[in-house]
Amino acid sequence: MAARPRARIREVIRSTDPAVASGHELLRRTFPTMELVDRSEWRHSLREREAGLWTDIQWHLVVAEVGRRVVGVATGNYLGNVNTGVIGYLAVVPDARGLRIGPRLRARLLSLFRRDAIRTRREPLGAVIGEVRADNPWLRTLVRRGRVLPLDFGYLQPRLRRGGRAVSLVLYYESFDRPRRRLSARLLRKLLYTLWRRIYRISRPLSHPAFRKMIAELDRRRIIGPISFPRLHGGHPNA
Repeated sequence: MAARPRARIREVIRSTDPAVASGHELLRRTFPTMELVDRSEWRHSLREREAGLWTDIQWHLVVAEVGRRVVGVATGNYLGNVNTGVIGYLAVVPDARGLRIGPRLRARLLSLFRRDAIRTRREPLGAVIGEVRADNPWLRTLVRRGRVLPLDFGYLQPRLRRGGRAVSLVLYYESFDRPRRRLSARLLRKLLYTLWRRIYRISRPLSHPAFRKMIAELDRRRIIGPISFPRLHGGHPNA
């Protein structure tokens, strides 16, 4: 039996790249519509890059291709103000799962975040955060390896489309300076504001009930620990 060709991993840097449409279509088949940003947002971000407008926020789109077919896609942002990378979407086509394409996509994003940190902050990357469903097997894998802290906190992703609603997800934190078993509410407040204000481009987060609900919870807490592992049981095909 002939060996399957190895996927090529690359970053998409042009708004006219056909992989923009192919990658977004893969996400559309993988994620619920209410959790998916419009494809035009990707093109706008890439046009901003082409115009040289990026400062301490860097957005990345990484794809895995076999020939001209996109078989995996991952997105993420580097946030210079908190020296943190944010894993956005990560998906692999069903017939390519089990080939370690997901870990390779994530590794490429991390390498880009590390480069951004050195260029922007002149220091190593501090941490990576991500938002996933509680039943995502990729999250369970990371937790078993002791790499991430899934936060026991009522995280809400803002609504991404008109008529939608905020989505309850698990926010996880992966530190690169030292292992973390808890996170201060003060740091989490800053991360939440940065996510909503700078990634989701919500001009006034405090005007949204979902954001106010999260802040109210943090007002009652000083430290955020990990979700108990049984709450992460289940299965989901995204990663």
